[in-house]
Amino acid sequence: MLDLTAGLCGIELKNPILAASGTFGFGEEFAPYFDVSRLGGICSKGLTLNPRGGNPGTRMWETSAGMLNSVGLQNPGVSGFIANELNIMRSFSTVVIANLGGGTVEEYVEGAALLNDAGIDMLELNISCPNVRQGGVAFGIKAEAAMEVVAAVRAVYHGPMMVKLSPNAEDITQMAAACVQAGADALSLINTIKAMVIDVYKRRPVFRNTVAGLSGPAVKPIALRMVYEVSKAVDVPVVGLGGIMTGIDAVEFIMAGATAVQVGTANFVRPDMAARILEELEAFMEQQGIGSLEEIRGCAH
Repeated sequence: MLDLTAGLCGIELKNPILAASGTFGFGEEFAPYFDVSRLGGICSKGLTLNPRGGNPGTRMWETSAGMLNSVGLQNPGVSGFIANELNIMRSFSTVVIANLGGGTVEEYVEGAALLNDAGIDMLELNISCPNVRQGGVAFGIKAEAAMEVVAAVRAVYHGPMMVKLSPNAEDITQMAAACVQAGADALSLINTIKAMVIDVYKRRPVFRNTVAGLSGPAVKPIALRMVYEVSKAVDVPVVGLGGIMTGIDAVEFIMAGATAVQVGTANFVRPDMAARILEELEAFMEQQGIGSLEEIRGCAH
């Protein structure tokens, strides 16, 4: 029998396939297409302390090898999530990970404090959010800013905490080490890459904010390289994401050192894609005579 389990900060995942934040809602919309409980876990839509309506104008744009998004963290707020959507997520027999963002350190701390006893299995800290008190530069760009917010949340949140790294960081391995030093139990990477698109007929950028986040197959080689580098630089579990569309893609990330992977943009291509990726991973392991993920994790090092 294949052993697909993966240990993540003391949590046993039934398999390494997680649904990425912002691409899977809270799981309910995907339930008609496949048994969501088959997944190793679900990362919630990005949450903020207070409800947000998201960005005006165009929010998503397909590219030749992925998509750009400028959704703007539309969400019900942490308290609304705890009162309503968390129950939906917990109805699936899988690990529940809450993704949390914020515009100030205080917002992160207040949100994390509310989630502390809410019944989630893990917190995923999104440090790609703009720091409104520092001119809008994201917390995830400079290691000093990242350390501040991670340490502040670590002081109030007592469960397993994973920090989601931005590929736009000045130095990804330095950023990873800084987050671990500040208290991260695990790291996930990468978040979207800053990009843009121009509507040539309207002669202006498609998005109101000009730049948006690029995800999908176009970013996979970059994500894979960063996961490889970070997993060698830190001693905590690394969760890889960025353009995973097939089981073979997932295998690559695991061989690069990832404990688990997150499936994001692929969910927009096919609502049952995460389940198909799991099936393809199982088939590869059977074909190659691989009994457990431990046999291949980090083997590319």
